[in-house]
Amino acid sequence: MNASADIAHTLVGLHAGMLAGEPRTDKLAAQDTLDGWDTEHAGVLQACRLLGFLEHDAQCVAQAWRRQSQRIGQFSMATWPTDPQDFGISTGPRSPSFAPCPRHLGLYAVLPDAQWVGRMAQAGVKTLQLRFKSEDPDAIRQEVRLAVQAVRGTDALLFINDHWQVAIEEGAYGVHLGQEDMDDAPFETIRLADLRLGLSTHGYAEMLRADAASPSYLALGAIFPTTLKRMATAPQGLERLKAYAALMRHHPLVAIGGIDEARMSAVMQSGVGSVAVVRAITGASHPEQAARALQQLIEGRL
Repeated sequence: MNASADIAHTLVGLHAGMLAGEPRTDKLAAQDTLDGWDTEHAGVLQACRLLGFLEHDAQCVAQAWRRQSQRIGQFSMATWPTDPQDFGISTGPRSPSFAPCPRHLGLYAVLPDAQWVGRMAQAGVKTLQLRFKSEDPDAIRQEVRLAVQAVRGTDALLFINDHWQVAIEEGAYGVHLGQEDMDDAPFETIRLADLRLGLSTHGYAEMLRADAASPSYLALGAIFPTTLKRMATAPQGLERLKAYAALMRHHPLVAIGGIDEARMSAVMQSGVGSVAVVRAITGASHPEQAARALQQLIEGRL
């Protein structure tokens, strides 16, 4: 076993909680020193693969670890990098940036239609997202319009999933977009309309990409297994969530994916200010009661 492989296996033992998905056991690490990596950070890169990180995320961590070593003057195997500057992130004021939203968005209910939006707004849920799936433009407009109307007179903040143009025209509070939407979404148009923007992320590379857009908040997921959406990435788990929350602490953060009442307290201890739920409300026998219980758990940790 070579020196970088020894370092990799030590790191895997020290940071076993970061394991998610299938470990990669290919021989890419043998090429790393030829690609300009020193022994220590080639070991970091191999460790990240063994911990199941996708290659672009493993590269992000290894680069950050190298910057961390340079900054503190030593290679520390115990210190997982969470300082924004080591990832090339500026935490100072940015211009342009999207309008801010509350740092603690509280319980964030993702709902299938306007009726559910109205119901949860009346129940006092702080943050709502309309995730209405349809190919019919008229149906989409009608549902967004009804959802916007449903939150009037309440304290709820309403984000519209995907349908940014209709969200602007109907006066929603904000828009939520996935990574697949970022290439085509007209960020400048959304920003100038004074809508808040939330972006989904599923690992380091996507967090860095989303951060560059200076959004109003970042969603981090999926934390636990979920059957609601086919995910390209494995469930991230609590240890990764803690590292993500520390790194992106300059943003309002929303944890999402398979979170229910039993998992809520552990998720809130990660440092996020909000938790998004779907089935924990829409699949509950008594949704209003479930929402109140979830809110109490969140508010007890803020």
